[in-house]
Amino acid sequence: MIRTSHRYKRCCFLTRAVFLDRDGVINQKAPEGQYVTRWEDFEFLPGVVEGITLLNRASYYVIVVTNQRCIAKGLMTTAELEEMHQRMSAFLARAGATIDAIYYCPHEAEKFCNCRKPTPGMLLDAASSRGIDLPASWMIGDSDIDVEAGKNAGCKTARLLAPTETVDQSGRPGAPWNRADIVAPSLLVAVRQILHCEGATVGSFAVGPAVT
Repeated sequence: MIRTSHRYKRCCFLTRAVFLDRDGVINQKAPEGQYVTRWEDFEFLPGVVEGITLLNRASYYVIVVTNQRCIAKGLMTTAELEEMHQRMSAFLARAGATIDAIYYCPHEAEKFCNCRKPTPGMLLDAASSRGIDLPASWMIGDSDIDVEAGKNAGCKTARLLAPTETVDQSGRPGAPWNRADIVAPSLLVAVRQILHCEGATVGSFAVGPAVT
C-alpha cells in the first residue's frame, strides 16, 4: 500500500471513501491474458482527472484497490509495481487529482487470500486504518468481481461498462446477475451519478494538462 497524500488524520467520526479499481477504471486495460507492466504502456482513460478531482472536492477519500497477479506470475516485481503507482499518483496530483492510498493484491487467482477481490480485505484494511464508513462509501470497478468486493465490504457500487457491453432497458448490463447500484460508461459519469445520489454539489471547473 502507498500513501500519496497528507489528508488523512485520525478523528472521532467516520468519513466516506470511493474505492477505485485500477485497470479499466483509471487506465486502459491490457488485452485479455496480458498485463500493464511498464509505465510506457500506462494510458490514462478520458475523464479520470476530472472524476477524481470531483471526489476530492466532495471530501471523499479516493483509494485504489487492485488485483495485480502479474507479481505472482513474475512479470513485475513489487518494487516495479509500486514505482508505477507512484508515477501514476504523481501524474494525477500534478493535474490536481489526489489519490489518498493504493492497496494491491499480488497473489495468484488460484491461491486463497483475504485481499484478492472479490474478497473485501483491501477495503476492510483501508476502512480500519482510515476510519471509513463503508455503508456510506462506494466501490467503482469495471467487472462484476469489483462489484462483489464492494458488496462484500458493505459499500454501494458502480459498474463501468466495457465498449462491447450493452445495457438493457432497466439501465443494467445485459448480465442479469449484476447487482451494481449504478452503471456508467466511464469514471467521470459514474462519479457525477454518485454525487447526484448523495446530494453533493460541486461546481464546474477547468483542469489543465498534467506536466509529465
